[in-house]
Amino acid sequence: MYIDSHCHINFPELAARMPEILAKMADNQVSHALCVSVDLPDFPQVLALAEQYPHIYASVGVHPDYEDTPEPTVEQLVQLSDHKKIIAIGETGLDYFRLTGDLEWQRERFRTHIKASRITRKPLIIHTRAASEDTIRIMREEGAGTEAGGVAGVMHCFTESLEVARAAIDMGFYISFSGIVTFKSAKDLQAVALELPLERILIETDSPYLAPMPHRGKMNEPGFVAHVGEYIAKLKGIPVEQVAQQTSDNFFKLFNVVR
Repeated sequence: MYIDSHCHINFPELAARMPEILAKMADNQVSHALCVSVDLPDFPQVLALAEQYPHIYASVGVHPDYEDTPEPTVEQLVQLSDHKKIIAIGETGLDYFRLTGDLEWQRERFRTHIKASRITRKPLIIHTRAASEDTIRIMREEGAGTEAGGVAGVMHCFTESLEVARAAIDMGFYISFSGIVTFKSAKDLQAVALELPLERILIETDSPYLAPMPHRGKMNEPGFVAHVGEYIAKLKGIPVEQVAQQTSDNFFKLFNVVR
Protein backbone atom coordinates (compact mmCIF):
# COMPACT_ATOMS: atom_id res chain seq x y z
CA MET A 1 0.00 0.00 0.00
CA TYR A 2 1.10 3.56 -0.77
CA ILE A 3 0.44 6.84 1.00
CA ASP A 4 0.06 10.22 -0.69
CA SER A 5 1.85 12.41 1.84
CA HIS A 6 0.82 15.71 0.22
CA CYS A 7 -2.24 16.57 -1.86
CA HIS A 8 -4.89 19.26 -2.20
CA ILE A 9 -8.07 17.28 -2.77
CA ASN A 10 -10.12 20.12 -1.29
CA PHE A 11 -9.39 22.18 -4.41
CA PRO A 12 -12.61 22.48 -6.47
CA GLU A 13 -11.39 20.45 -9.47
CA LEU A 14 -10.80 17.44 -7.23
CA ALA A 15 -13.46 17.98 -4.57
CA ALA A 16 -16.13 17.80 -7.28
CA ARG A 17 -14.96 14.27 -8.12
CA MET A 18 -14.46 12.98 -4.58
CA PRO A 19 -16.16 9.57 -4.95
CA GLU A 20 -14.09 8.89 -8.08
CA ILE A 21 -10.89 10.18 -6.43
CA LEU A 22 -11.34 7.87 -3.44
CA ALA A 23 -12.21 4.90 -5.66
CA LYS A 24 -9.06 5.39 -7.72
CA MET A 25 -7.00 5.58 -4.53
CA ALA A 26 -8.33 2.16 -3.55
CA ASP A 27 -7.77 0.76 -7.06
CA ASN A 28 -4.13 1.89 -6.95
CA GLN A 29 -3.52 0.63 -3.40
CA VAL A 30 -3.21 4.10 -1.90
CA SER A 31 -4.35 3.63 1.67
CA HIS A 32 -4.07 7.17 3.10
CA ALA A 33 -3.65 10.77 1.98
CA LEU A 34 -2.69 14.00 3.71
CA CYS A 35 -4.73 16.97 2.48
CA VAL A 36 -2.58 20.05 2.98
CA SER A 37 -3.82 23.50 3.91
CA VAL A 38 -2.70 26.54 1.91
CA ASP A 39 -4.68 29.33 3.58
CA LEU A 40 -6.96 29.94 6.54
CA PRO A 41 -10.20 30.81 4.66
CA ASP A 42 -10.21 27.36 3.01
CA PHE A 43 -9.03 25.46 6.07
CA PRO A 44 -12.58 24.43 7.12
CA GLN A 45 -12.91 22.50 3.83
CA VAL A 46 -9.63 20.72 4.49
CA LEU A 47 -10.69 19.77 8.01
CA ALA A 48 -14.14 18.66 6.83
CA LEU A 49 -12.61 16.13 4.44
CA ALA A 50 -10.40 14.72 7.19
CA GLU A 51 -13.37 14.47 9.53
CA GLN A 52 -15.52 12.75 6.90
CA TYR A 53 -13.03 10.11 5.74
CA PRO A 54 -11.03 7.97 8.21
CA HIS A 55 -8.08 7.55 5.81
CA ILE A 56 -7.72 11.26 5.01
CA TYR A 57 -5.64 13.49 7.29
CA ALA A 58 -5.09 17.24 7.21
CA SER A 59 -2.70 20.04 8.08
CA VAL A 60 -3.15 23.71 8.94
CA GLY A 61 -1.04 26.50 7.50
CA VAL A 62 -0.61 29.28 4.96
CA HIS A 63 1.42 28.76 1.79
CA PRO A 64 4.26 31.24 1.12
CA ASP A 65 2.81 32.08 -2.32
CA TYR A 66 -0.42 33.43 -0.84
CA GLU A 67 0.26 37.12 -0.42
CA ASP A 68 -3.27 38.56 -0.18
CA THR A 69 -4.67 36.30 2.51
CA PRO A 70 -5.21 36.57 6.28
CA GLU A 71 -1.89 36.31 8.06
CA PRO A 72 -1.77 33.50 10.63
CA THR A 73 -0.62 34.02 14.17
CA VAL A 74 1.12 31.43 16.31
CA GLU A 75 -1.94 31.33 18.55
CA GLN A 76 -4.30 30.69 15.61
CA LEU A 77 -2.22 27.85 14.24
CA VAL A 78 -1.92 26.25 17.66
CA GLN A 79 -5.68 26.51 18.25
CA LEU A 80 -6.68 25.23 14.80
CA SER A 81 -4.28 22.30 15.01
CA ASP A 82 -5.90 21.03 18.21
CA HIS A 83 -7.75 18.22 16.46
CA LYS A 84 -6.85 14.53 16.16
CA LYS A 85 -7.02 14.61 12.33
CA ILE A 86 -4.70 17.63 12.03
CA ILE A 87 -1.30 15.99 11.95
CA ALA A 88 0.99 18.74 10.64
CA ILE A 89 1.68 22.46 10.45
CA GLY A 90 1.94 23.89 6.94
CA GLU A 91 2.51 24.03 4.20
CA THR A 92 4.93 26.79 4.97
CA GLY A 93 8.33 27.97 3.82
CA LEU A 94 9.79 30.32 1.26
CA ASP A 95 9.28 30.81 -2.47
CA TYR A 96 11.44 33.36 -4.27
CA PHE A 97 10.51 31.98 -7.69
CA ARG A 98 6.92 33.18 -8.05
CA LEU A 99 7.14 36.38 -5.99
CA THR A 100 9.72 39.16 -6.00
CA GLY A 101 10.46 42.34 -4.06
CA ASP A 102 10.64 42.61 -0.29
CA LEU A 103 9.67 39.13 0.93
CA GLU A 104 10.35 39.66 4.62
CA TRP A 105 6.67 38.90 5.22
CA GLN A 106 7.30 35.40 3.85
CA ARG A 107 10.17 34.87 6.23
CA GLU A 108 8.13 36.09 9.19
CA ARG A 109 5.22 33.83 8.21
CA PHE A 110 7.65 30.90 8.05
CA ARG A 111 8.96 31.69 11.53
CA THR A 112 5.37 31.79 12.82
CA HIS A 113 4.73 28.26 11.57
CA ILE A 114 7.93 26.92 13.08
CA LYS A 115 7.00 28.41 16.44
CA ALA A 116 3.56 26.77 16.21
CA SER A 117 5.16 23.44 15.35
CA ARG A 118 7.41 23.60 18.39
CA ILE A 119 4.45 24.37 20.66
CA THR A 120 2.07 21.76 19.24
CA ARG A 121 4.76 19.10 18.62
CA LYS A 122 3.31 18.58 15.16
CA PRO A 123 5.69 18.24 12.19
CA LEU A 124 6.26 20.93 9.59
CA ILE A 125 5.45 20.62 5.90
CA ILE A 126 8.00 22.84 4.18
CA HIS A 127 7.82 24.33 0.68
CA THR A 128 11.02 25.85 -0.68
CA ARG A 129 11.69 27.11 -4.18
CA ALA A 130 14.65 29.27 -5.25
CA ALA A 131 15.12 30.00 -1.55
CA SER A 132 16.96 27.03 -0.08
CA GLU A 133 19.70 29.02 1.66
CA ASP A 134 17.25 31.19 3.59
CA THR A 135 14.96 28.22 4.21
CA ILE A 136 17.68 26.18 5.90
CA ARG A 137 18.96 29.25 7.77
CA ILE A 138 15.55 30.05 9.26
CA MET A 139 14.92 26.41 10.11
CA ARG A 140 18.13 26.47 12.12
CA GLU A 141 17.51 29.87 13.70
CA GLU A 142 14.01 28.92 14.86
CA GLY A 143 14.94 25.43 16.05
CA ALA A 144 12.86 23.43 13.58
CA GLY A 145 15.15 20.41 13.78
CA THR A 146 14.96 17.62 16.32
CA GLU A 147 18.42 18.37 17.67
CA ALA A 148 17.19 21.89 18.56
CA GLY A 149 14.03 20.73 20.31
CA GLY A 150 11.72 20.88 17.30
CA VAL A 151 9.82 17.97 15.79
CA ALA A 152 11.20 18.35 12.25
CA GLY A 153 8.91 17.42 9.35
CA VAL A 154 9.20 17.04 5.60
CA MET A 155 10.67 19.02 2.72
CA HIS A 156 7.80 18.48 0.31
CA CYS A 157 7.91 18.30 -3.50
CA PHE A 158 11.67 18.38 -3.25
CA THR A 159 13.61 19.83 -6.19
CA GLU A 160 16.76 21.10 -4.49
CA SER A 161 20.33 19.80 -4.37
CA LEU A 162 21.75 16.84 -2.50
CA GLU A 163 23.48 19.29 -0.16
CA VAL A 164 20.14 20.85 0.81
CA ALA A 165 18.57 17.41 1.28
CA ARG A 166 21.37 16.30 3.57
CA ALA A 167 21.16 19.52 5.59
CA ALA A 168 17.44 18.89 6.14
CA ILE A 169 17.97 15.22 6.99
CA ASP A 170 20.63 16.22 9.52
CA MET A 171 17.90 18.23 11.27
CA GLY A 172 15.62 15.20 11.34
CA PHE A 173 13.55 16.01 8.26
CA TYR A 174 12.27 13.67 5.58
CA ILE A 175 12.48 14.38 1.85
CA SER A 176 9.34 13.93 -0.24
CA PHE A 177 9.41 13.31 -3.98
CA SER A 178 6.53 14.18 -6.28
CA GLY A 179 5.81 13.30 -9.89
CA ILE A 180 8.64 15.61 -10.92
CA VAL A 181 11.13 12.84 -10.15
CA THR A 182 9.62 10.76 -12.98
CA PHE A 183 10.15 13.46 -15.64
CA LYS A 184 12.83 12.74 -18.24
CA SER A 185 14.27 16.22 -17.68
CA ALA A 186 14.73 15.70 -13.93
CA LYS A 187 18.16 14.03 -14.07
CA ASP A 188 19.61 16.06 -11.21
CA LEU A 189 16.65 15.30 -8.96
CA GLN A 190 16.81 11.62 -9.83
CA ALA A 191 20.47 11.62 -8.79
CA VAL A 192 19.43 13.07 -5.42
CA ALA A 193 16.73 10.43 -4.94
CA LEU A 194 19.23 7.71 -5.76
CA GLU A 195 21.61 8.93 -3.06
CA LEU A 196 19.14 9.36 -0.22
CA PRO A 197 18.33 6.49 2.15
CA LEU A 198 14.85 5.08 1.70
CA GLU A 199 14.34 5.48 5.45
CA ARG A 200 14.17 9.27 4.96
CA ILE A 201 11.94 9.37 1.85
CA LEU A 202 8.23 10.10 1.44
CA ILE A 203 6.23 10.16 -1.78
CA GLU A 204 3.44 12.53 -2.81
CA THR A 205 1.39 13.85 -5.68
CA ASP A 206 0.92 17.55 -4.77
CA SER A 207 -2.29 17.03 -6.74
CA PRO A 208 -3.95 18.51 -8.68
CA TYR A 209 -0.50 19.57 -9.94
CA LEU A 210 2.56 17.76 -11.32
CA ALA A 211 1.09 14.48 -12.51
CA PRO A 212 3.81 11.82 -12.85
CA MET A 213 4.64 9.92 -15.97
CA PRO A 214 2.72 8.42 -17.75
CA HIS A 215 0.03 10.99 -16.83
CA ARG A 216 2.12 14.13 -17.24
CA GLY A 217 0.01 17.03 -18.45
CA LYS A 218 -3.19 15.64 -16.94
CA MET A 219 -4.84 16.61 -13.68
CA ASN A 220 -3.04 14.85 -10.86
CA GLU A 221 -4.75 12.90 -8.09
CA PRO A 222 -3.71 10.78 -5.07
CA GLY A 223 -4.05 7.48 -6.91
CA PHE A 224 -1.15 8.47 -9.13
CA VAL A 225 1.31 8.40 -6.22
CA ALA A 226 1.86 4.74 -7.02
CA HIS A 227 3.77 5.81 -10.13
CA VAL A 228 6.17 7.85 -7.98
CA GLY A 229 6.82 4.85 -5.77
CA GLU A 230 7.32 2.58 -8.75
CA TYR A 231 9.79 5.00 -10.31
CA ILE A 232 11.86 5.28 -7.14
CA ALA A 233 11.97 1.50 -6.88
CA LYS A 234 13.21 1.25 -10.47
CA LEU A 235 15.74 4.03 -9.88
CA LYS A 236 17.16 2.34 -6.80
CA GLY A 237 16.91 -1.18 -8.20
CA ILE A 238 14.83 -2.49 -5.32
CA PRO A 239 11.40 -4.17 -5.10
CA VAL A 240 8.46 -1.80 -5.41
CA GLU A 241 6.94 -3.48 -2.36
CA GLN A 242 9.93 -2.31 -0.34
CA VAL A 243 9.39 1.30 -1.41
CA ALA A 244 5.67 1.12 -0.66
CA GLN A 245 6.26 -0.38 2.78
CA GLN A 246 9.13 1.88 3.84
CA THR A 247 7.60 5.16 2.65
CA SER A 248 4.35 4.22 4.39
CA ASP A 249 6.22 3.38 7.59
CA ASN A 250 8.02 6.72 7.31
CA PHE A 251 4.70 8.56 7.03
CA PHE A 252 3.22 6.88 10.09
CA LYS A 253 6.38 7.53 12.11
CA LEU A 254 6.82 11.18 11.13
CA PHE A 255 3.20 12.22 11.58
CA ASN A 256 2.57 9.99 14.61
CA VAL A 257 -0.39 8.32 12.94
CA VAL A 258 -1.72 5.07 14.36
CA ARG A 259 -2.32 2.50 11.63
